[in-house]
Amino acid sequence: MTKIQRFHVSGRYCEVTIHNDVAYFAGQVPENTLNGTAFEQTQDVLNLIDKLLAEVGSSKANILNAQVFLADMADYAEMNRAWDAWVDKNNAPCRACVEAKLAVAEWKVEIVITAAL
Repeated sequence: MTKIQRFHVSGRYCEVTIHNDVAYFAGQVPENTLNGTAFEQTQDVLNLIDKLLAEVGSSKANILNAQVFLADMADYAEMNRAWDAWVDKNNAPCRACVEAKLAVAEWKVEIVITAAL
């Protein structure tokens, strides 16, 4: 049986689950820029993703898939400005971006990734 590892477990969910050398991440949302712009919130979320990737022994070069949820598609260009400055251009992942009603009114962006270890 393959071992499953979980990181930052709460009663409801965990931030990362690893199975068969693939890390599945919960949606990451802004922690430090709740009143910031879409650009600032995206930078905040990407910094959180970098920290979690490092914690599990991976990096943005190993991201397989990204799902970006925007509260308003009018923020698409600002999100992409932060994303484009951050993404590993030689290893860009598959990505989808959709508009969605997010759980907290101040959130402008939520990003979910899957990465190889």
